[in-house]
Amino acid sequence: MKAPNVLDRLDPFHGSKKERERCLSIGRLAPFLLPCLCLTTILSLFLYFPNPFEAVSKREIQQKGAPIVKPPEGNAILNCNLYEGRWIRYRRDFNYKNSSCIPEARNCFLHGRTDKDFLNWRWKPYACNLPKFDPKIFLDMVRGNKMAFIGDSVSMNQVESLVCLLSKEEVPKFVYKDSAEQNRIWHFPEHDFILMNLWSKFLVAAEQRMINGSLSAAYNLQIDKVDEDWTANLQTIDYVVISNGLWFFRQIYLYKGDTVVGCVDCEEPNVTKVSPSGAIQMALRTALVYINGCQECRGIVTVVRTFSPTHFEQGSWDTGRICNRTKPSDERQIIWVGEPWNIRKIQVEETERMGKEGKEQGKSFVAMDVTKATLMRPDGHPGYYWGNLRNKDFRDCFHWCLPGPIDTWNEFLMAILEIETGLVS
Repeated sequence: MKAPNVLDRLDPFHGSKKERERCLSIGRLAPFLLPCLCLTTILSLFLYFPNPFEAVSKREIQQKGAPIVKPPEGNAILNCNLYEGRWIRYRRDFNYKNSSCIPEARNCFLHGRTDKDFLNWRWKPYACNLPKFDPKIFLDMVRGNKMAFIGDSVSMNQVESLVCLLSKEEVPKFVYKDSAEQNRIWHFPEHDFILMNLWSKFLVAAEQRMINGSLSAAYNLQIDKVDEDWTANLQTIDYVVISNGLWFFRQIYLYKGDTVVGCVDCEEPNVTKVSPSGAIQMALRTALVYINGCQECRGIVTVVRTFSPTHFEQGSWDTGRICNRTKPSDERQIIWVGEPWNIRKIQVEETERMGKEGKEQGKSFVAMDVTKATLMRPDGHPGYYWGNLRNKDFRDCFHWCLPGPIDTWNEFLMAILEIETGLVS
């Protein structure tokens, strides 16, 4: 028997989007009803309008709730490319309200990192200013909604950053985690906001490949079938932040049904060779097509986070592997070709293609293009300072210190939400 879905464990927060919108709207309209309204008046309304809240949009719901604090004027982000810019010196306050929100493996200072100058940089788009993260504005925008991050441990890294940033306004209740601590759920009761991390290494169905009766490091991917662990309750989610990437740099056999249609990093004859970026494109397209085809996912906003490059020097993650820079790179130090840029290009193009199709279905697809800004931050990784006692030689150049440059991803996300919710126009 299949294990219960993560969301099935949270009965108080579970239900269809229409049910939640209806309840949310009723709750927020109640304070405005005249005290003298009698029960017969309420019943008469329902006789004339059997389902009065069915057509209420997400934006209307937010407008009927607590007022959203508007961002400062003059940011001009609507027609600005937020992702073309540079890192500038800026003494910023990225101290979280409570360091207990930081997972031990991302708490670089706890494990001995002493330089803090890597915190004093801010991303500056060439044509505008990126709004600073404001937890009050963010929580007001997502009031009454569910947001799910779908992806691997780098996706989880961004969720962890977001939880810490939002905790300045409201400390959430940690309501669920699985035994592997990969699927997690937080509840912000004051804002009726659910934040989830849904673990999926590839976004599509996958299993480790058996060799001589033992599990290997290789994987079989059903490239035409989504991973049901994140799709089971998609209709209840309002915002999706989805990503894929790092797990595709290994031996992978790509299947459609029972037929092998290609492989990554293999030498078998008569099997089509596919690059990691090619496999990422297949998996992402399958995921986005599924979201767009979800008939019950009315008004869902899907944000595709582009590839987050690693910064291993003197070898790869398992050969040499260091990342001990202490300041950002400038554009003259960036290599503008290679697989990271191929992946980024594919992710942006797939998002734009699905964005055009999604309009017909009432869905939004937006690319959050972090690749350039992230590539310029080799100083932001835990490196040696991540507390791995089992393998002291391993340097973590995949993930990001908290606080750190990854907090900027959530500034990008906030800007996207401001546009999607109509706060800026």
